Amino acid sequence: MVGTFATDGALGFDPFPFLRALHEAGSCAVVIGQVAGIMHGSAELTGDLDLLWDGTPEQAHALREALTATGCADLPDLNRPRAAYQVMGASGDLCTPALPWGDMTVAPCLARAVNAHDPTGFAILYADLDDLILMRRSLGRPKDHRRADELEVLRP
Repeated sequence: MVGTFATDGALGFDPFPFLRALHEAGSCAVVIGQVAGIMHGSAELTGDLDLLWDGTPEQAHALREALTATGCADLPDLNRPRAAYQVMGASGDLCTPALPWGDMTVAPCLARAVNAHDPTGFAILYADLDDLILMRRSLGRPKDHRRADELEVLRP
């Protein structure tokens, strides 16, 4: 399997059932990473759905409800600043503001999130373009700088 298309994380990627479950559970988790980039117009694909959430017990309950509703067989430890998850159609990281982001404080990003409404009736929160660019620059990996450069061009 190594080196074949079957190892591509984007194969079978469908974040919408989990995003709908988050909405229905009352989660205020914010889409970050490349899915947020795509929502701002990025052309680079991804195979994971990363989320930023506030780390409170109420939001942990909502996340567990959404994870369970979408087939998560092994609930992640939400007491950690970053926890990996996997549901039907999507996987990624659940991050709290306690996770180090270089010199960036990410907690304010939660309040500045953009709210998009799916035509079928649910809302998706995703990182504001300026916040997403700053997140990318703060992480500092080559792919993050490349993606931040692409997002800079997409600014209105």
